[in-house]
Amino acid sequence: MIKKIGPTPILPRHRASCHCGAVVLELDLPDGVVDPRRCDCSMCRRRGAIVATVPQEAIHIVQGQSQLKLYQFNTRTAKHYFCGNCGIYTHHQRRSNPDQYAYNVGCLEDVNPYDLGQVPISNGVNHPADRQQAESEVTPAASPSIDPSQAVGHEKSVG
Repeated sequence: MIKKIGPTPILPRHRASCHCGAVVLELDLPDGVVDPRRCDCSMCRRRGAIVATVPQEAIHIVQGQSQLKLYQFNTRTAKHYFCGNCGIYTHHQRRSNPDQYAYNVGCLEDVNPYDLGQVPISNGVNHPADRQQAESEVTPAASPSIDPSQAVGHEKSVG
């Protein structure tokens, strides 16, 4: 639980916004910023945001719903939202727990995420959902049949 980032106290209901101000969120943060982290999945590596998580009922879009754009990839479980005007990633519905939303700590009003210093990195490259999907797709290997003409040491005459 982080109740203050740099000089900024984290309020029980804290505002967050994109760069241009078109999208404004209110987040219920009674325990402050909980478990801030980065992720090394293909999406997060590119956007570089520090995120923290709230339950689905703790995120409120108070302005700019029509400005939000949705991006999905891979399993299409996670829903990544960004401002269609300035392009800033604001939040996403989580893949590992769709009942939660992660939000961009850098979007919190008056917060500089660099004041957090080093934060843990989640292993998004080896995501549990990918392992579950891969395991469900595995089928027992059939015994290979060998074509005698492809066997090692078989001579093929060319005329």
